[in-house]
Formats: sequence, C-alpha cells, structure tokens
Amino acid sequence: MDWDFSTRRLGFRPDGTPIAGGIAPDRRFRATFRVEPQHIDEMGHVNNAVWLLWLQDIAAAHWYAAARDEDRDRLVGIVLKHEIDYRANVGVGAEIIVETWIDGLPQGLRCTRMARFTDATGKLLVSTTSQWGMLDRETGRLARIGADVVTPFLPLAGAGDPS
Repeated sequence: MDWDFSTRRLGFRPDGTPIAGGIAPDRRFRATFRVEPQHIDEMGHVNNAVWLLWLQDIAAAHWYAAARDEDRDRLVGIVLKHEIDYRANVGVGAEIIVETWIDGLPQGLRCTRMARFTDATGKLLVSTTSQWGMLDRETGRLARIGADVVTPFLPLAGAGDPS
C-alpha cells in the first residue's frame, strides 16, 4: 500500500476528488468504499491500516460536508484515540458502507465519533469509537470544542436516538 501523504488530503479519494456521501436526517454521514487489491494484506484481509485510513477519510468527509464555514476555516480535526472492533472481513471488489456520527456533546477538548462499516447485506464488519480533538489552524494548539461547533452534527430535537 503506497500512499503519498505529502499530497493526499483526508476526506478525499487518492485522485483528489472529495469522498461523496450524504447526511441522513439523523445527521449521520454515509459513504461507500470499494475494496481494491492494494487494500489486501498477506493474510488475505483488508489491512488494519486501510480501515484506519477509511475511518479518518469518512470523519474528514463528514466534517467538510456538515461543519460551518467559519469552523472549517479555523479548525482541523485530529485523532486522540481509536478503539476498533474487527468483526468480519471482505474480499477484493466488495463494497463497504460506512456511517459515522458524533455521539453527544464535546467534553472539553474531546469529541466522541462513532463509525460502523458494513457489507452490502448490512453485516457489521468493523465498529469504532474515536476521540477527536480540534486544532486551531492559526496557533497549532488544541482548541476547546464548543457545542456550536458540533451542533451541525447532532440529531435534531425529536429525531430520535441515532445509535
């Protein structure tokens, strides 16, 4: 797996096009990935690093799709912690459906992001819980995440529990 991280931008495909997806009424972001030969490791599985890259890509794509312009201009997300549960695998050519959402209000410098990766039949492949922080682009320092920053990512009142 050769990725050129000097030119690759999270939330975008390797060819530079944005990851296409959509925001559902529950404000979850959904997109698809296709398993390519370069994603498979010597064990015949989608490599763990690929799942992490897809996780970061879907989080970034959600940020670009839902965040307010002033927040996108001022802040950039960084990972503080990932918890990943691997449940099943798929082969080359499989379509992976991934959905991600913010789970509740931020806690100081942290925000919890959930993600689920399923196959075309809905079978759960991977689930994640991640802690994200935000860096102030100007200072390069961690920034407190206000409720106003995550509001565009949270379910609307009366929309039900998104989990």
